This record gives sequence, structure tokens and C-alpha cells, in this order.
Amino acid sequence: MEFVSGNVIEIDREISELDRFALDFIKVIREHVDYVVVSGYVSIIMGRARASEDIDVIIPITGREKIDSLFESMKGKFYCFNSNSAHELYDNLKSGIPARFARKGAVIPNAEVKFARTLADNTSLKKAITARFGGEELKISPLEMQVAFKEKVLRSPKDIEDAMHIRNVAKGHIDEERIREYKVMLDGIYGRKQR
Repeated sequence: MEFVSGNVIEIDREISELDRFALDFIKVIREHVDYVVVSGYVSIIMGRARASEDIDVIIPITGREKIDSLFESMKGKFYCFNSNSAHELYDNLKSGIPARFARKGAVIPNAEVKFARTLADNTSLKKAITARFGGEELKISPLEMQVAFKEKVLRSPKDIEDAMHIRNVAKGHIDEERIREYKVMLDGIYGRKQR
């Protein structure tokens, strides 16, 4: 792995089934809307060896027309578990219900897609960085936001290990002050219920 610049990471590793799914899925998404990949898959991209069956994708709140167009484009390769029509997909997303997509004829791997609802979601979209691998690229959440969210909000053993992995592989490229700032932001969004 090489940090090419502050916002581009070159990753040199074999492409997994989950990677292939993510790259193919995002090809369709990016034709219609902006996006950012967040959560556990980011640590996997960064070389963490752990199992995962899904990717999490945030898209900006957008109009029905773009979601209609996205849904139509998905029909060729993917299906939505919880929406049978573009109209239902839009209504669910607008109501805060994430959509889950998989390849036709499969259940895993899959992708959860949701509208950006919080300042953290919108910050991840606005400050996304690029991960290049397999001759392709994905926009991922800033590493500092990943660490802050996993340490401050999620806090499961798996999430803490993900954060530690990102800290280790990005040592010298990660901004600790920004992590602290994001943790303050997350306190404002999710409250101070943390242990």
C-alpha cells in the first residue's frame, strides 16, 4: 500500500470476491450519484484480514429521478432486497430505511445504501479519499472519520480492531487532531452515551 497523496491510496493486493462486487456495484452507482464507501470494508481495503459479506455506501439525498435512473441501471446485474420498484426504493431511502442490493441470483456479498443524514455522513462524502486497486478506484471515507466513528460510536471489539488496523497501516499519514475533531462532531450527533 502506498499513500500517493493526502487523498489517494494505491493498494497492491489480489482482488477478492467482495472487492469485485464492490467495484462492479460502484460502477453503476457513480453513473447516477456521488457516493462514499464507509465502515468495515474500508479496513478490509486497507489490508485487514477479516470476513465481511457487505459494503456500506452513503449517497447524498437526491431527487426521485436520479433514484429511478439508478434503479433501472441496477436491474441488469443487481436486485434490491427490500424494494421492488424505484418508487419504493426512493420512499424507503427518504424515510431513512437503507436499501440492500446483491447480484441477481445471490444474497452475498451485498451492499447497503443509505442517504446521507448526518453531518458525519456529509463530511465523509465531501472529504472522501480515493483507494485505487485492481486497475479501478473507489471513494472511501476519510481514514480519520473511520477511526473516530469506530472508536467513538460503534465500539464493538471488531470495530476497535478495525480502527487499530487503520491507525497502524496509515501511521504517518493519519491526522490525530482531525480524529479528535471528528470525535467531538460525533458526540454532537450521537450524544455522550459512550462508555
